[in-house]
Amino acid sequence: MADKNYEKESAEDMDIDIPVSEEEPDALQKEIDELTAKLEESENKIAEADDKYLRLCAEYDNYRKRTSKEKLEIFSDSTIKCIAEILPVLDNFERAIESECADETFKNGMQMIYNQFSDSLKKIGVTEMEAMGAEFDPNLHNAIKQTEDENFGENTVCEVFQKGYMYNDKVIRHAVVAVAN
Repeated sequence: MADKNYEKESAEDMDIDIPVSEEEPDALQKEIDELTAKLEESENKIAEADDKYLRLCAEYDNYRKRTSKEKLEIFSDSTIKCIAEILPVLDNFERAIESECADETFKNGMQMIYNQFSDSLKKIGVTEMEAMGAEFDPNLHNAIKQTEDENFGENTVCEVFQKGYMYNDKVIRHAVVAVAN
């Protein structure tokens, strides 16, 4: 019996000449050309799919960033809207504290509530604009009156009728002021 662990040798390894007809090289070349064309076509399809995939990933990343930014803006805008509705209550507290009151205990209680209310607004990022004595800025102030006052420089806020407030860097309510010329 022959040994089963022998290796098969190819025709090239055995130096065997295989007769090739004249038509076979053309047929082989044609087959090679066809396979090369199919390979190029497949590579083009893969490149297109890869490009589509990369574009889809970029679009999704842009979408995710845009929606995240929009959520933050919506939250900020809704917070500003709520605070704008509360500010008249704060103004009324200030007026109540400034008014004459015979009962000091009541007035102290009002002052404590006002301070707690103000502190709560500060904790969420609401700050009062310092307008008195500042240079007039139309982005922060709403001028309703111009006065001639030598105690103040030109284009300086000399009187505040209503306080202005900001939430982080956004104006909630412009300060209503008089400007000296």
